[in-house]
Amino acid sequence: MIQPKNKVVIFLGPPGAGKGTQAERLAREQGLTKISTGDILRDHIARGTELGRMVQPMLDAGQLVPDAILIALIRDRLAGMEPVRVIFDGFPRTTAQAEALDMLLEELGAPVSAVPLLDVPDETLIERIVDRGRQAAARGEAARSDDTEEVARKRQQVYREQTQPLIDHYGARGHLRPVDGVGSMDEVYRRIMATMP
Repeated sequence: MIQPKNKVVIFLGPPGAGKGTQAERLAREQGLTKISTGDILRDHIARGTELGRMVQPMLDAGQLVPDAILIALIRDRLAGMEPVRVIFDGFPRTTAQAEALDMLLEELGAPVSAVPLLDVPDETLIERIVDRGRQAAARGEAARSDDTEEVARKRQQVYREQTQPLIDHYGARGHLRPVDGVGSMDEVYRRIMATMP
């Protein structure tokens, strides 16, 4: 069997754009390991590792985990992975994290393959998020606390402020792949696949 080659995909897109759903499908169909720093941190805390004991008070206090720790976690997760076939979900969040990740991937000989950016107009996103809350209520489930128009608008604003530098970072390196995120899940997935190297 031919050994699959390295592939590193980083998903960008605003809240409500469908990143999680598309990342899960891409990981499944392309044989990629989905890496979420939140999941890794929760795993360390659950296992009571030294790292878990160190980051738990930070998370309990609502503080951000320092970049150096997150990069160390990712380095540990990628160690021994041959080939490196991953999709990052929710990381990097800052240009400093992106630069540190670039250096780590370069070391591993597995540079970024593509950065799909799901592009969805703000009003469509707000509609989707509020509708998600309505559907949960109709099923008798508790809506997520962020499924209100006011919170959704605030999250879009924060996303734009925090993510634009990342868009610029990956755009300057030729990795950015803008994808029209409006349409059915299958339509959007086909567009994402068309941008993959």
